[in-house]
Amino acid sequence: MELQIDQQARGVRIVTGKEAQIRRWQLDRLSYIANQHGFEEIVLPTIEPASLYVDKAGPEILGQMYVFPDRKGRQLCLRPEGTATVQAIARKHWKNEEKRLWYFERCYRYERPQAGRYREFFQFGVEWINPKHEDPRGVLIEMARQMLNGSDAILSEGVKRGLSYYTGDGFEFVCDKLGAQKQVCGGGPYEGGIGFAIGFDRLVMAIYG
Repeated sequence: MELQIDQQARGVRIVTGKEAQIRRWQLDRLSYIANQHGFEEIVLPTIEPASLYVDKAGPEILGQMYVFPDRKGRQLCLRPEGTATVQAIARKHWKNEEKRLWYFERCYRYERPQAGRYREFFQFGVEWINPKHEDPRGVLIEMARQMLNGSDAILSEGVKRGLSYYTGDGFEFVCDKLGAQKQVCGGGPYEGGIGFAIGFDRLVMAIYG
């Protein structure tokens, strides 16, 4: 159940009741699958330097971000996604170390709200840093299949990911019954690793309608 308050910002929601219970159950299910594959949780900051995303994702993302100066004039932003942050952490702390990580975070993009697209949304992400496995892509695609079970999503490979930090063809899962916002999961390789992210709100819509 979604509630609203007076003067509520566009593209955000207050969720309670049965829907909140469903979302909690789905989160527990996704985190269980990630843990079973040897991934551990990482909690990321919500407020970050805007340059982190402009440098990694390209200037085109700037128009989609919530950007603001702090009291000392430094440009900050509300995190629009998680991969760039994990990459930055890996470069500083895990240059040659293998890490398997998952996160569940609120993300923010200034886009026109519509069904399946919100300005404040939830993302479940998986990042595999410096993978030693012979086929990390295959492992992640199988993980994604398990996580998307019940959503009727179809795998598409050889996808060109829009963000500039991707270094090769990506993959995505789409669910046609969601209409225009049919992408439920997308991922691919980047310098130092490979990962994917699930649009958690769309996954819940795909499974429960």
